[in-house]
Amino acid sequence: MPLHAVEIPALWMPHPLKVNPHLPGLRAESEIWAREMGMLDAGDGRSDRHPIWTQTQFRAMTVDLLTAWTLPDASPAALRLNHRFNIWALAWDDYFAHSFKRTSDLQGAHDFTARLHAFLRTDEGARLPEPVNAVERGIADLQQHLFPPRLAHWRQEFSRALARYVDAGVEELANSRTGRVPHLIDYAPFRRESFAAHTAPYSVELATGARIPERIRHHRTVRGLTAAFMDVMGLANDIASYEREVHEEHDVNNLVVVLGTSLGIPLREAVPASVHLVNSRMRDFEQLREEDIPLLARRAGLDPQERAELDTWLGGACSFLSGLHAWYTGAPRYVPTDPAFPEPRLPTATAPEQWYGRGAGRHAATPPSVVGLGLDAEP
Repeated sequence: MPLHAVEIPALWMPHPLKVNPHLPGLRAESEIWAREMGMLDAGDGRSDRHPIWTQTQFRAMTVDLLTAWTLPDASPAALRLNHRFNIWALAWDDYFAHSFKRTSDLQGAHDFTARLHAFLRTDEGARLPEPVNAVERGIADLQQHLFPPRLAHWRQEFSRALARYVDAGVEELANSRTGRVPHLIDYAPFRRESFAAHTAPYSVELATGARIPERIRHHRTVRGLTAAFMDVMGLANDIASYEREVHEEHDVNNLVVVLGTSLGIPLREAVPASVHLVNSRMRDFEQLREEDIPLLARRAGLDPQERAELDTWLGGACSFLSGLHAWYTGAPRYVPTDPAFPEPRLPTATAPEQWYGRGAGRHAATPPSVVGLGLDAEP
């Protein structure tokens, strides 16, 4: 049964969409970079490059909107850097799907991933191998720019997050080949890895110039907040990409499939259950942001500057989630474009809620919290 045949409840997004004013310059610059890396068809007939996308495919993904919507307050330099990272992550995803998922080439996936690890070096100035494909060229280029001095503290954590991201692709392929559907309890932490969600706090810091104060960054309450933040990202993506992943790529690593299998319920029940779970994680994030984090800041005795930085980072995290939400619901990668509108239409910035699917029904039920299901804290 296709997803659009199921009545889908509203996916809750309490934060308004904002747009970075530097959006107009992103597309042309990103096309140049993607061509230089070999991701985008240059149209010159070169036989030594195997591009991942045509220009039409690249533009249809509207990665420029993704970046400008998720990082509305970023400077031009920070926006451009994060934009290139978004392009690289999508390039890895599409390259992996085409080369290994659709061919069930598990050994090839292992070999490809092992080579990528050589590019994820945490030591500054490390000598990298010679890239042999667009994905390797992209990450080799990014490694030269990702860690400006003020963000040097992220080098190990970010590289570790990318290593977990590419490793998760191999595990997803192994699951799909054997038909092993992950269990719900294990899936949310795994999805944080397979979505590269562990890199998102870095993107927020890069965009806002603000950090979570070091003396509370590893506190359980902050870890609970960042876990909810990451879960909303990856689990909502599962709903948006269900048709492409499950029906086109025959993937079993999807929240709708995981919930249906773990709870033994049909698709018509698994879809709304998945939306309610994402909504619940959004509510967990909001409760932690509005109530628990301010209490922690007072108890920790954060000074005014630390409080201001914390508030700025939290505001950037809210913008990140609302931007992703808008992209999931409007980008042709997930929602086919109306033929009458060749460019995706900008969602209404003030709308508190938007919808997945066309003609989706609205359910007013408030889902219970999932705290206690193992989804509320980073393992």
